Amino acid sequence: MTTAHLTCPLCEATCGLEVTLDANQRVTRVQGDEQDVFSKGYICPKGASLGALHHDPDRLTAPLLKRDGEFVEVSWQEAYDEIARRLPPIIEEHGRDAVAVYAGNPGVHNIALTLYGRVLYKALGTKNFYSATSVDQLPKHYSSGTMFGDPLAIPVPDLDRTRHLLILGANPLVSNGSLMTAPDIRGRLRGIRDRGGKIVVVDPRRTRTAQFADEHHAIRPGTDALLLFALVNVLFAEDLVAPGRLAEHLNGLDDVRELAQPFTPEAVAPRTGIDAAEIRRLARELAEAENAVVYGRIGTTTQAFGTIASWLVDVLNVLTGHLDAPGGAMFPLAACQPTGNRRPFAVARWRSRVRGLPEVVGELPVATLADEIETPGEGQVRALITVSGNPCLSTPNAGRLAAALDSLDFMISVDVYLNETSRHADVILPGPSPLERPHFDLAFYQLSIRNVANWTPATLPSAVPQEWETMLRLTGIVAGQGPEADVTALDDFVAGETARRNGLDVAVAGERTGPARLVDLLLRAGPYDVTLADLEAAPHGMDFGPLQPRIPEILCTASGRIELAPEPVVADVPRLREELAKTAETGLVLIGRRHLSSNNSWMHNLAPLVRGGNRCTIQVHPADATRLGLTDGGLASVTSRAGKLQVPVEVTDEIRPGVVSIPHGWGHDVDGSRARVARANPGVNSNLVADETLLDVPSGTSVLNGIPVEVTPV
Repeated sequence: MTTAHLTCPLCEATCGLEVTLDANQRVTRVQGDEQDVFSKGYICPKGASLGALHHDPDRLTAPLLKRDGEFVEVSWQEAYDEIARRLPPIIEEHGRDAVAVYAGNPGVHNIALTLYGRVLYKALGTKNFYSATSVDQLPKHYSSGTMFGDPLAIPVPDLDRTRHLLILGANPLVSNGSLMTAPDIRGRLRGIRDRGGKIVVVDPRRTRTAQFADEHHAIRPGTDALLLFALVNVLFAEDLVAPGRLAEHLNGLDDVRELAQPFTPEAVAPRTGIDAAEIRRLARELAEAENAVVYGRIGTTTQAFGTIASWLVDVLNVLTGHLDAPGGAMFPLAACQPTGNRRPFAVARWRSRVRGLPEVVGELPVATLADEIETPGEGQVRALITVSGNPCLSTPNAGRLAAALDSLDFMISVDVYLNETSRHADVILPGPSPLERPHFDLAFYQLSIRNVANWTPATLPSAVPQEWETMLRLTGIVAGQGPEADVTALDDFVAGETARRNGLDVAVAGERTGPARLVDLLLRAGPYDVTLADLEAAPHGMDFGPLQPRIPEILCTASGRIELAPEPVVADVPRLREELAKTAETGLVLIGRRHLSSNNSWMHNLAPLVRGGNRCTIQVHPADATRLGLTDGGLASVTSRAGKLQVPVEVTDEIRPGVVSIPHGWGHDVDGSRARVARANPGVNSNLVADETLLDVPSGTSVLNGIPVEVTPV
């Protein structure tokens, strides 16, 4: 028996795991690492399934090439030869924008794809870059970029010191935190209560987090921005605005006061479904709390006013003096977070060809990918590279996108599964399992509620090439070096550029290669006196302490101040103001939901996570079920402008009347995939009825919460 300690790469919580292997290198046990400096032994069902993922017989370990409509295993050289034969001619004839990229969520949990994916994307030089971000958190990047100057400067709740937590559209007891890296959320929320604090949840469903909270307010989906503006209105009207030391770093305070005037509690109450008196009380308690923080997540970002809602979350934290203050919303200082100069944030540097949707943080909204494939003309997308992504399940009007993929001239998928999306590819390139590659949470330490870091070396050797090598082989092909590109030379070039940008001599990293060398360079350029060798000597992680105030040094707006009323966001306020004149909606709207043992679409082929009853149901309030003739356990037909599906009914008073809920990431019953457990537990693809024409205007993020639908019994 051997034991390895590693950081779980399956969600944002970054929990430490202790993995036991037998003499045949099979995983016999996965448990929490009690010595981990951050998680201290906590583990969730996803982390416990790491062995099942490693040993999954459906996980690909050799490239697949489509011949006469069927996939066959081929050598790596054959796969690269096919790519070199077919991809460069498309670029040469139709231009670089004829190739699109879709990067999926798992890539952010993979240090090789995080660091070397960007090398490939830059070499491609295409404007048609898409990712899961535009069906998730893009509005938060947009609002942070316009307010603080950096789309990655996202303040997170200082959970371990707060005494008042207002949560909107988030269910951290199930998601394990999101844009808030925090293992053992239940224990940390319990800590708020132990300090005499209070937890308030605003959500259309009585989620697991809402059940745990002191208060739950069942808001009408898509109206969070109205509620948040009403809270701002009360703060100004009752002279409760107290930004404290932030006052000297603010622009736009009077502008926000004026913008908030129409959004009185009485004006928004009919639309939100929350009583005006309750709104006033929520605002007063937030302002009067000694340590308080407002936190909004996917329910606030994937709605029609996602950018305004994301902005107002931080406006409230500023107005109450709880931004950049202990117990409030604070900016992490990650170990791999170079402190050099940054350029002020800019948006809409280019727009999509067909619908004119804006670029944000270098990507276009995935809601328009099908348009770009289907619409003839200069710049039409003719080839697609997907990197650990499954947009045929995770993006709106998924049926239309799946049909569009079949019209491509060429498609490559970098993926460990033959799934609902990669089945459309001509070439599939797999990667090693999480146990066969090193790991460092580059993205999530920048969202952590405590400044920590941990490096995980590969636990087991891999017969599959590391994904950083795959990315560089593809880079060589698109850069004109052919399938025999010198990976070592390309890696040396990437490392040299990383060192140069950070004012270092690449030689300080010694003989390291790949992600290890880049992480060592980034650590050396970071804010702490630490190297990769230090992390290697600390297998349970290093703790750099609680979050500290970082304003003004974190700000990189043109003014060097917090832009409380940034022009690109303010320009969208009139659209929200129009909502005040509308009567309360009476039709049904659809929202999504999460489960603790599920992570979007990519954990459903693991038997330990999908066993038990069918969780892919449509939740309906008893009053709506009676009115519509729906019965618990029966089938319902759900129809929207985009499509139609059938799903089992679950009647429950946990959901607000007028709202129905279906979990996302399911729908594993399509032909051509190779995932036996998932196909035996297929569920339904809720994105078949998600409407790709419904967007948050500033960011182009898809509306996945508050979709108008009709529901009838089958």
